[in-house]
Amino acid sequence: MSGRTRVRACPERTCVGCRERAAKADLLRIVAIKGECAPDPRGTLPGRGAYVHPALVCLDQAVRRRAFTRALRAPGALDTKALRQYVEQTTVAEQATP
Repeated sequence: MSGRTRVRACPERTCVGCRERAAKADLLRIVAIKGECAPDPRGTLPGRGAYVHPALVCLDQAVRRRAFTRALRAPGALDTKALRQYVEQTTVAEQATP
């Protein structure tokens, strides 16, 4: 035996809201498109990405700290209305399914 394990390493990212490390699959990727924060649940949109837990608590912390502007290296403030709406819809859908 070579001593190698067959367990694959799970990539980790840091949530820009709470600053906790989590598995990449547990976080929501955010990209900047035309001055707006856009959710990228599949992780396929082009450009620099930032990661946040799909929870309103982490989203509020990231907005309050202006973390999206810094993480995405945006020249000005980013609009987060579409992102907030997406997170609210996903949390309601998760709570509705048993």
